[in-house]
Amino acid sequence: MAETKTLEREYVIPLRRHWLNVQQYNRTSKAVKAIKQFIAKHMKVADRDIDKVKLNVYFNNELWFRGRANPPAKVKVKARKEGDVVHVTFVETPQHVKFLQIKHARRHQKAEKKAPAPETKTETPSVSETKTEEAKVEEKEKEKAVAEQSLQESDNSAKAQKHITKFQKATHPQRMALKK
Repeated sequence: MAETKTLEREYVIPLRRHWLNVQQYNRTSKAVKAIKQFIAKHMKVADRDIDKVKLNVYFNNELWFRGRANPPAKVKVKARKEGDVVHVTFVETPQHVKFLQIKHARRHQKAEKKAPAPETKTETPSVSETKTEEAKVEEKEKEKAVAEQSLQESDNSAKAQKHITKFQKATHPQRMALKK
């Protein structure tokens, strides 16, 4: 089999001259089309077919981030041609986009099933005693944490009650009596 050629190039694409000539509400869509046309021309896509130019999802989101009326004036892209299709991404991926990519990968990876470890019933008494002592310490810490949490919740509710007016404290029948 013949190996497919991979061609990779970096470009700085000026967009301002393209989107200045269209209505304000069409500027970002015109910028996207201008990027695809530029890449099709410079990467020598057959018949300059812009359907064969694929923008990365995160790259497209960055273009649209500032809205449809305020696209960037120029972008720095990396184009990779594999066969007939050209893929366009960032030259330097912004930090927040890297974070989103990692988050997306974690969310959509298949859940790995862990086999439960086989339990051994022949434990020495000293090991089991230390485990129970550790468990007792953990339970005491949990109880302390729960007690602290309930104290904080009661303090917060008391603070919230201070800011409620007398009219709001009155129940519905009492409000009717106040109106008369």
